[in-house]
Amino acid sequence: MGISRRNFLTAVGSAGGYGALYTTMMGLGLLAAPRAYAGAPKLPAGSGAGRSVAILGAGIAGLVAAYELRKAGYAVTVLEARDRPGGRAWSVRSGSKIIQTGRPDQVVDWAEGKHAYFNAGPARIPQWHHAILGYCQELGVPLEVMVNANRSAKLDFAGQVVTEGRAVNDTRGAFTELLAKAVDKGALDQELTGVDKQKLLGYLSAYGDLSKDNVYAGSTRAGFTASPGGYDHPPKGGDPLRMVDMMKSRFWGASLIFEEIIDMQATMLQPVGGMDRISYALYEQVKPAVKFEAVVKQLRKTKKGVRIVYADASGEHALDADFCICTIPLPVLSKIPSDFSPRVKQAIAAAEYHHGTKVAWETRRFWEQDDFQYGGLGWTDEANELVWYPSGGIGEKTGILVGAYSIGFSGPDSPPRYAGMSFDERFALSRKVIEKFHPGKGQELAKPFTVSWMQTPYNEGVAVGWKDEQRATDYAELCKPDGPFYFAGEHMSYINAWQEGAALSSHEAIKLIQARVSAA
Repeated sequence: MGISRRNFLTAVGSAGGYGALYTTMMGLGLLAAPRAYAGAPKLPAGSGAGRSVAILGAGIAGLVAAYELRKAGYAVTVLEARDRPGGRAWSVRSGSKIIQTGRPDQVVDWAEGKHAYFNAGPARIPQWHHAILGYCQELGVPLEVMVNANRSAKLDFAGQVVTEGRAVNDTRGAFTELLAKAVDKGALDQELTGVDKQKLLGYLSAYGDLSKDNVYAGSTRAGFTASPGGYDHPPKGGDPLRMVDMMKSRFWGASLIFEEIIDMQATMLQPVGGMDRISYALYEQVKPAVKFEAVVKQLRKTKKGVRIVYADASGEHALDADFCICTIPLPVLSKIPSDFSPRVKQAIAAAEYHHGTKVAWETRRFWEQDDFQYGGLGWTDEANELVWYPSGGIGEKTGILVGAYSIGFSGPDSPPRYAGMSFDERFALSRKVIEKFHPGKGQELAKPFTVSWMQTPYNEGVAVGWKDEQRATDYAELCKPDGPFYFAGEHMSYINAWQEGAALSSHEAIKLIQARVSAA
């Protein structure tokens, strides 16, 4: 009996978590692969003169739309509910106030410093995200390398803690030994000639660091039990992990295929000083058009375009414009009274958003000073899922260590469970895992703060999770304008949860508006 694609993907996700599922869907063509970037739309100068656009939200999508439309002469007004630009591209620093629905407010009291920040939202940029990188170039946002993987970082699964280097190389060695045995036993005789078999065996031996009889008995690639030194101190490798242990520990989940995901391949980048440097660079270009602490209350269609009713500290106001680009996250948008068509309202309500919860600590950089580990990610099957080591400020005395990023890398159950914990429970679990990775150092962790995007006002989720079948229905409906309303944001792209998707969706929206204006 055959297996359906849905059941197959469900099985992959259950076995290997988010990372395995993502890579499998990419291979099946269910996720968009990167394509050549032609640059931002080149709107004719002055083509927007006499036309007005209301933009709802000053995240990446809203700021990009405002920036490009103003170049063409459109009159733009951006309404943002928060007191800052960036949306989910939020870098927390000393003095930042973290408001979470149903939870105590937090005011960050870390020491100030260039690298003393915590990216509560996006924290890395793949080198193929050309739109975002293009804006960094255009606006002079300095970038630095973000260390996304480190073979010295630890993996903690099923109670066993090993280095990533050991897990990766022992897995590779076990697989190549199995394939070499299959070749030796003639399992591939129909596919390979005798010469080809010898070439393949030679490659497998080198790839997996096999012995002369094609057995994997461990490798110094996986790390040393005795490091090489001067005089009579040769290197020694340890015994390999057993295949059965690796299978039990889910080493074949997100952690071991992470670097193969197109969005995670080296070289990864980050803005110097925090991810919000991009948002602020865009904001500086459109500053006169932005109104902060302006909460949208109604979205109405008029004979001439749109009327947006919003409230700020001085009361309720109405903004009239020819068009509106709405970047408000869909769970929030679904609660705002509007004149959207019934089908559009249905599509908005159908969107499901993911949990995403982080914890960050101020601490001595013991991972560098004591363990000589610089950057990278530590993985765990505990509900906090991740320990994220800073790439900026290497060599400084103290730093900000991200001790949790629970978003579903190890499976679907951890994110809601971790988000549902009290702050103290989140902090305790994060400290416990860091202590596993760095014995004796957990007590040095200080001043923890946490952000859960499902509990963050004006977001209510870290990113959309469109189902495959929704791309042709609900998603496709929102790709079309609803009269004078156009939609943008990461949720209006095939690059969900990334700033790149937000920027590219805005490009599509402004092209539609420009086409409509040109045809008038």
